[in-house]
Amino acid sequence: MDLIYKVEQSNRYFNIKQILKEEFLMSDRLINRLKHSSQIYLNKETIDVKYFDLKVGDIISVDLNFDEDSDNILPTKMDLDILYEDKYFLIIEKKANMPVHPSLNHFEDTLSNGVKYYFNSTKLKRKIRIVNRLDKDTSRNCYICQK
Repeated sequence: MDLIYKVEQSNRYFNIKQILKEEFLMSDRLINRLKHSSQIYLNKETIDVKYFDLKVGDIISVDLNFDEDSDNILPTKMDLDILYEDKYFLIIEKKANMPVHPSLNHFEDTLSNGVKYYFNSTKLKRKIRIVNRLDKDTSRNCYICQK
């Protein structure tokens, strides 16, 4: 996934890092990861986030296509009720009484365990990010995992 921002006013932001934080709501952790893997660009050229000499018409782009993994989650084969899937999202209907994240009492029987197995079987190396979270006993609602 690529994020793109076009500079429309000069001196609105102090530097590229400020744009990433305010326009894309990126965390410092994600910005550092992108910076260290050279995936932040100004007019298609790799750039440092401290760069500040931005001009009207400059294009800042971020390439979010990098491998990462949820190493802390054990994959468990289970039937997932996938309602929608594209290259960015996986929308699943959660069964009642199914926990979402592993815990002391539920280490291998959670929705995240099933998604981890699904990601592994499709050779997708992405961190499991649950976009919305409901209580364990809630059903008939969808969970969206960002790919």
